[in-house]
Amino acid sequence: MNKDIFEGQWKQIRGEAKAWWGKLTDNDLDRAAGKYDVFVGVLQEKYGYTRQRAVEEIDKHVKEYEASLKKKTVKTPGK
Repeated sequence: MNKDIFEGQWKQIRGEAKAWWGKLTDNDLDRAAGKYDVFVGVLQEKYGYTRQRAVEEIDKHVKEYEASLKKKTVKTPGK
């Protein structure tokens, strides 16, 4: 995932992040403040992930989130 995309979409992603990673607190999310590398570190601390695993988890969830947004904006013919 491109760090710039993550940081640009932080406000939207932040709301989802607590659902994806239930151990994260508002303070954790405030500390990350949309900074990709800081957020990776927060996941490492809270979940004991390796850096690589944290990056993979973020990528997976953000891709799923983007796919769900595309489904919501695609109009079905005849509806």
